[in-house]
Amino acid sequence: MDVLVINADLGPLHRVSLRHAVRMLVRQVAEVHESRPDRLIGVYPVPTVVRLVRYVVTKWRYSAVPAWSRSGVLVRDGRACGYCGGHASTVDHILPRSRGGRNTWTNTTAACDGCNQRKGDRTPAEAGMTLRHKPTTPSWASLTLR
Repeated sequence: MDVLVINADLGPLHRVSLRHAVRMLVRQVAEVHESRPDRLIGVYPVPTVVRLVRYVVTKWRYSAVPAWSRSGVLVRDGRACGYCGGHASTVDHILPRSRGGRNTWTNTTAACDGCNQRKGDRTPAEAGMTLRHKPTTPSWASLTLR
């Protein structure tokens, strides 16, 4: 279960594991903003949202789009394979890196191991595979709030 971390001004920052959120509460850098009713971890209610006690400057958030990352691609695609819709555990380059494809939001899609192996070092058209959706560049909010 992930916990949303919000800044002191209530702006969303990122998600952390429940274990990490409890450590933040113990260290008193965050407090419970929303929690599950009637559930406790020690003396703390089980948080779904924690709010930082002090405001954290987020200059890095002012870039137009988030930087590309493997985990970001998996979150953007909901861990669903872009080819078969199954559980995705890896990232596939639509134009393979060996042919000049780059690590960009629009050149990568989440993929299951089977589809990634089947496609190999080919384009989807060459492999006879079709993408279920066109890869897009996500916004900060779409990656943070999932």
